[in-house]
Amino acid sequence: MLEQLKKQVYEANMELPKRGLVTYTWGNVSGIDRESGYFVIKPSGVEYDELTPDDMVVMDLDMNKIEGKYKPSSDTATHAELYKKYPEIGGVVHTHSTAATSWAQAGRSIPLYGTTHADYFLGAIPCARSLTPEEIDGEYEKNTGLVIIETLEQNGINPMYTPAILCKNHGPFTWGKDAGQAVYNAVVLEEVAKMAFHTELINPKAEPAPQSIKDKHFYRKHGANAYYGQN
Repeated sequence: MLEQLKKQVYEANMELPKRGLVTYTWGNVSGIDRESGYFVIKPSGVEYDELTPDDMVVMDLDMNKIEGKYKPSSDTATHAELYKKYPEIGGVVHTHSTAATSWAQAGRSIPLYGTTHADYFLGAIPCARSLTPEEIDGEYEKNTGLVIIETLEQNGINPMYTPAILCKNHGPFTWGKDAGQAVYNAVVLEEVAKMAFHTELINPKAEPAPQSIKDKHFYRKHGANAYYGQN
């Protein structure tokens, strides 16, 4: 079932250690087939060098396992909430990459200081609030997804224009039109997090980039009037 999607999600997961975004098993990627309503995700706690496409787990959006010999990632419910809320999302990634997680642990959004950030994200990378003790003791992973959605909705953030968030005291989630793009956004997020850290280290009083440069660099790559790259 969903053999092509399993292969895509497997390959996307394998990009995480290749790009230096995960240590041991600290990460996961999923991808969804909107026609069937099923999504494919990495199994929980299995070493990357032991994975095969057949090890990917098929789930439905009600958290029922449809196919797979392993348990799905412990973060599966977070992925499911994002898929249910935003039909435009086709892939989700979670890592504990060092720089982005450091901002999350500090409880800070990542300011947009320059054009590299603006090329991929329209505004700061938001940091969600901490979960309450009740949310942690209840359906923790589901509530993580709901807090991500709450943050995006309360701040009027288009999830496809800022396809990343930091979960306070936890780490980053990214997404995209498919699993591959979600990983791409995770790689960019980590680089942007490093750049912002070094910016503040060099100049603790650094100001975010002006709105005009933010808009120029984002919209030349995204939207109806984008002109970057080849047709």
